Amino acid sequence: MADTKVKEAVIEQPVIDRTREPIVVVDDLHVVYRVYGAGGQGNAASAFARILRRENRPTMKEVHAIKGMSFVAYRGEAVGVIGSNGSGKSTLLQAIAGLLPPDQGGVYTDGQPSLLGVNAALMKDLTGERNIVLGCLAMGLTPKETKDKYGEIVDFAGLKEPFIQYPMRTYSSGMGARLRFAIAAAKTHDVLLIDEALATGDAGFKLKSQRRIEELREEAGAVFLVAHQLDVVGETCDRVIWIEDGQLRMDGDPAEVIGAYTEATRK
Repeated sequence: MADTKVKEAVIEQPVIDRTREPIVVVDDLHVVYRVYGAGGQGNAASAFARILRRENRPTMKEVHAIKGMSFVAYRGEAVGVIGSNGSGKSTLLQAIAGLLPPDQGGVYTDGQPSLLGVNAALMKDLTGERNIVLGCLAMGLTPKETKDKYGEIVDFAGLKEPFIQYPMRTYSSGMGARLRFAIAAAKTHDVLLIDEALATGDAGFKLKSQRRIEELREEAGAVFLVAHQLDVVGETCDRVIWIEDGQLRMDGDPAEVIGAYTEATRK
């Protein structure tokens, strides 16, 4: 019954703008997680014993995380993605990045998407300096480009000496988030996907981040931003997508979409 109500609330898909250049096309996207061993009981030792005896194979549970979502994002756009916890926001970004295969439908991008999240793969036992070097090389920058960008990244992240020489595991969550964003923002991306990376940081860093996102939009590609702070989304993005229970609920002007979402959450 709940699913029926959600489907009734879904708005019609926006008309495709043929005068603009599409950079991301999400076409009837379905993403299904298959969780094996769901509902099992006992510890690892008892589970291992059952495996040896070939008894009680683990059960499998399907989670339909994205349910038939479709939209088009255009070159130069900054698209905010909002919704309640578990609505499918991070799953959508992972699907656009190519990290999750569609169960049905597809995602098509013009260029290479890059996902930046709070769990971006920096190595906690290496120093901030070494992570900058490895991160830049992993993004495809040459050693010379990495050397040229190094000072800019350190300044942007606000990690002066001696902190840049400390291991990442000694950093606060805010310091780590700033460094991840600074590394990712050092390169122009075809499609930059930001998952809660701006959730930590002071007002000055948020302002710098918003300015850098504007620069990235002007240089090339598009930006997707998932954040719970609606003010950050409203100030940074020129379009907002609201998803709930894996479905598109609203897509359009930031003030209108955020207003509708805020009103719905108050009920």
